[in-house]
Amino acid sequence: MSTIPSASVVTTDAQLPGMFGRYRDSLAVELRSAMPESSPQLYDLLKYHMGWVDSHGVPVAGAESQGKALRPTLCLFSCEALSGQWGTALPAAAAMEFVHNFSLIHDDIQDGDAERRHRPTVWSVWGVPRALVAGDAMFSLADATAHRLSLQRLPAGTVLGVSALILQGYLEMIEGQCLDLSFEENVQVGVDDYLGMIALKTGALIRCSMAIGASIGSDDRAVVEAFSRSGSRLGRAFQIRDDVLGVWGEEETTGKAVGADILRKKKSYPLAYALDNASSSTRQRLIGVLQKTELLRDDVDEVLGILDEVGAQEAARDLVYCNAEQAVEELNRVALPSWATDEFRHLVDFLTSRDY
Repeated sequence: MSTIPSASVVTTDAQLPGMFGRYRDSLAVELRSAMPESSPQLYDLLKYHMGWVDSHGVPVAGAESQGKALRPTLCLFSCEALSGQWGTALPAAAAMEFVHNFSLIHDDIQDGDAERRHRPTVWSVWGVPRALVAGDAMFSLADATAHRLSLQRLPAGTVLGVSALILQGYLEMIEGQCLDLSFEENVQVGVDDYLGMIALKTGALIRCSMAIGASIGSDDRAVVEAFSRSGSRLGRAFQIRDDVLGVWGEEETTGKAVGADILRKKKSYPLAYALDNASSSTRQRLIGVLQKTELLRDDVDEVLGILDEVGAQEAARDLVYCNAEQAVEELNRVALPSWATDEFRHLVDFLTSRDY
C-alpha cells in the first residue's frame, strides 16, 4: 500500500497543507536562480514584489510578504502524483509562478491597490511607468524560465506541449482580466457572465498548472485531461472563496477592509448572484448604488444588506463546496497512490475554508 512521502509533513506555515513545505525550498532555488542579477534598477523591483528584498534591495527574512505559491505547488504535486518524481517539473512550476506574479503587478496598477501581502505595491513605491516595465519583465522571465525545461531530458514533444499550455494559460488569463475590467462599469453582469470570466482570469493558470505537471509525469492524454478538469473546478472554487473574503473577510487577516470589493464596484460572485436573484425593486436599488461615481461607507453597508437579504454568502459557500467536490471527483477517476488522493483532499479542504 502506498504511503505519503515523509517530507510532506513539513510546512512553511502552520495553516498551509504539507505539500507546500515539501516543494518550498527547491522552488525557491529555481525561482532565484532564474532571476537575473544585472540591472538592479529593474530586477530589484521584481525581487521586491516576490518578497525577497525590501524597497532598498536589502534581503528580507520570513515569508509574510511572499505568496502561497499555489500554482507551482499544484504543478509539482501533479507531476509527483503520477511519476513519483517532481524535480523535473521545477522549471515549468517556476514559470507559472512568474506568470502569476506578472499579472499581480499589473492588476495592482489597474485596480489602484496600494498594498499587497501587507506592504506597499510596486507601483505605489516606484510609480506606474516603472511598475509596468517590471510586470513586462516578469512576463518575459516566465518565458525564459520555461525554456529551462529543455534541459530536463524530456521528450521534445512534452517540452513543446508544456510551452503551448503556458501560452494558452496566460492568454486566457489576460482575456479574463480584460473581461473583469469591463464588468466594473457594467450593471448587467450575471452569474453566467461571472463564471465565464473567472474560468479565464483565475481558472486558466490553476488548470494549466495541474495539466502541465500531469503532462510531465504521464504521457496518458486521458490522465492529463482529468487533471485539467480538476484544475478548472478547483480554480472556480478558489476564486469564489476569494470573493467571499473580499466582501466578508476579516481586515486583520486579509489586509482588506470588509466590503473592499464592493467599494471598488467589483463584480464578484456575491454581486453577480444578487443581480440575478434579487426582487425587481431590490435589484433596482442595487443598480442605483452601483451606478454612483464613487461609493461611500453607507453605500457599502446598503449593498451588504442586500447581499444578506438574497442569501449571497450562503449561495457562494454552496458553490465553492460543489466545485471542490467535483475537483476531487475528477482526480478520483485516475489511479493515484493513496497519499496523493489524501493530500489533494486536504489541499481542497484548505482552499475552500481558508480565511486569507
